Amino acid sequence: MKAFRLINPELEYLRYRQRARVAALVAAILLLVLFVRFFWLQVVQYDRYHALAENNRIALLPAPPARGVIYDRGGTVLAQNFSAYTLEVTPDKTGGLERTLDDLAGIVEITDADRKRFQKLMAENKQFSSIPIRNRLTEEEVARFAAHRYRFPGVEVKARLFRQYPLGESLAHVVGYIGRVNAGDLENLAETGQEANYRGTDHIGKAGVEASYEYWLHGRTGLEKVENDSGGRAVRVLSRTPPTAGYNLYLHIDTRLQQLAEQAFGDYRGALVALDPRNGGVLALVSQPGFDPNLFIDGIDVANWKALNESPDHPLINRALRGIYPPGSTIKPFMALAGLHYGLRRPGDSIVDPGYYSLPGSSHRYRDWKKDGHGWVDLKRSVVISCDTYYYQLAHQMGIERMHDFLARFGFGRRTGIDLDGELAGLLPSPEWKRKRFKQPWWPGETVIAGIGQGYTLATPLQLAVATMAIANDGVVYKPRLIRAWREPGSGRIVQAAPQVMDRIPFKPAHLAIVKQAMVEVTHPGGTASAAGAGAPYPFAGKTGTAQVVGIKQGARYDERRVAARHRDHALFIAFAPADNPKIVVAVMVENGGHGGSTAAPMARKVIDYWLLGKLPPPAGAGPVTDSVVPEEEQEGEDRGPVEEPVPAQDASAGPPSTRAAGGQ
Repeated sequence: MKAFRLINPELEYLRYRQRARVAALVAAILLLVLFVRFFWLQVVQYDRYHALAENNRIALLPAPPARGVIYDRGGTVLAQNFSAYTLEVTPDKTGGLERTLDDLAGIVEITDADRKRFQKLMAENKQFSSIPIRNRLTEEEVARFAAHRYRFPGVEVKARLFRQYPLGESLAHVVGYIGRVNAGDLENLAETGQEANYRGTDHIGKAGVEASYEYWLHGRTGLEKVENDSGGRAVRVLSRTPPTAGYNLYLHIDTRLQQLAEQAFGDYRGALVALDPRNGGVLALVSQPGFDPNLFIDGIDVANWKALNESPDHPLINRALRGIYPPGSTIKPFMALAGLHYGLRRPGDSIVDPGYYSLPGSSHRYRDWKKDGHGWVDLKRSVVISCDTYYYQLAHQMGIERMHDFLARFGFGRRTGIDLDGELAGLLPSPEWKRKRFKQPWWPGETVIAGIGQGYTLATPLQLAVATMAIANDGVVYKPRLIRAWREPGSGRIVQAAPQVMDRIPFKPAHLAIVKQAMVEVTHPGGTASAAGAGAPYPFAGKTGTAQVVGIKQGARYDERRVAARHRDHALFIAFAPADNPKIVVAVMVENGGHGGSTAAPMARKVIDYWLLGKLPPPAGAGPVTDSVVPEEEQEGEDRGPVEEPVPAQDASAGPPSTRAAGGQ
């Protein structure tokens, strides 16, 4: 018998309605969630997603500016730009970097040096989108790569501006050079808020004017808004904010004067600084030997870097700013002014020079360069013949404190403030300095030798030039400046740089007149620079100096012929001309040059002759105008005999140095 299930229609309907309500509620909740999500995306997050969508279609590309050009005072180009093609690789887009480079080498020449530079740049510049593997491609190489472009994802040819230094080694320490932006540069840019302005820029100033005036030379980066297709290829430019080129700079430097000075050094090492005393303009700034700044633009190769960095001549050191040397007897005109200022000397006062000086109660002799002495010597004659004994005695009477305070007015012991980075301050010693540095007292003998510019006293050639300007200008000292003018990129207007007075030293005119006349007589017959001054058609004031490099035992005599070339004395000379209306100030330092009168002074004379007269030096082999008044076996400084075991002057970290920076530190 078949069973039948009774159905309650009302109950089934009730259940159906309950299920329908639950389904409707779930559907409503899901629709609400979907609506909320749509609202969030379409309304709340509209700006964000609109920007993302636009970025898929529109790219913002930086437009790097043209770097400013650097000229000398006459318009000679010292640093310029030229356009060339470069082959660049984006490593993370190649799909196999080494294989890509190998395949590229079959189309475009890629040397081992190119690969090494590429690896170095890749390690230093991980934030860059592309890195050059080859610069300055020829038209033929560009065409060959274009035919095979499809094979090389992540590789492209770009047209870029490159920097060039037409004069090569000449003016390398002044103009400096640019180099690839590295991580340290990016960090500095971020700290100064300039990072955005360097988007798309690969190079930045590393040395010289290129570094000091980087902000002016770089310009302002522009921006291009480009529409891309679905493949990421540019279709059209939607808008463009053009870049602003950097300022063109004009220096006080005279290229012909600079090159003449460089040639005057021959095989010698050293530095020369020529200033215009009327405004502080740097007419020439020589550091020999030099280097070719073009080597650094794209990253210097290992061989050239090793040759420059390990050279015993240290060509990378700017000796004019970073070479610190004992000033030797070039300090005597300043000491003479100090003696007059403190009332320790009067013009008519004389001393007897027996050829040496001894401190009271001491048997130690500080010897004059002239073995038998100069007899009776007054203040003017002490400068003319460079009498050491006169200044030994004056220094002892003056004391190191007063000596320090007076010489500091001339800028010794502090930076001049020239518009180049890396200048050293030299050293103007004092008892306080020695206590801090060595925890030792100051000894009277150290004051004595400081009186002739030896011992701890150190100065750069630039400091000597600025100090000489103070005498030439009757106490007015201008801050030395390389920049003479600049051209504004927008208006094209040329703006002249205003001279800046750094100090006004209150000399007594009578005191200054005596010292100036003494310096003029230095270049006359009987003076230590008579050879350099012979035949000058203008009044010529100067002072020679010879700075000791190695220590000589008491009682010994210095014989240059028995001393290694790099242990011989340095030759120095300071000058200004015309003496009655100065238009140029010169300071020369020749490393291991021997005698200031016979080595450094003739170099200064060539520079002054050219500046005042437009006169070129006589051809090689023409011979000197006349013989020096100072015999070869006699020179300024202590009387020193044959050297069996030369003792190099100590490093600044251990005592009074001779050529700390020039020696490679």
